[in-house]
Amino acid sequence: QVQLIESGGGLVQAGGSLRLSCAASGRTFISSYTMGWFRQGTGKEREFIAAISWTGGSIYYADSVKGRFTISRVNAKNTVYLQMNNLKPEDTAVYYCAAVSGWSTNYYKSDQFAYWGQGTQVTVSS
Repeated sequence: QVQLIESGGGLVQAGGSLRLSCAASGRTFISSYTMGWFRQGTGKEREFIAAISWTGGSIYYADSVKGRFTISRVNAKNTVYLQMNNLKPEDTAVYYCAAVSGWSTNYYKSDQFAYWGQGTQVTVSS
């Protein structure tokens, strides 16, 4: 079992930055897990943001955040990060960290991930 806890959300003005963290705990270390970030705005479906393979060698982003967001991981700390720059009001959502053992070519699909955090709210004001 893997527990994921997100932190770092908050209120920021458009153009600002935030860094989200996802700390993993449990009997299994995340070093062999694919990690992902998703978000869900009010009244919207959960959408893929970014994914990173267990080695960090494969990284993928949604087109909507490419060039603005950066996913990274420090396996020794069992932590994954999402650096978000040049935030826009449309980035407002609850952001979720997710994990799945191994690698899935369908990394952009939420149903591929077995473990989820509770989410952290990000609000971007215009």
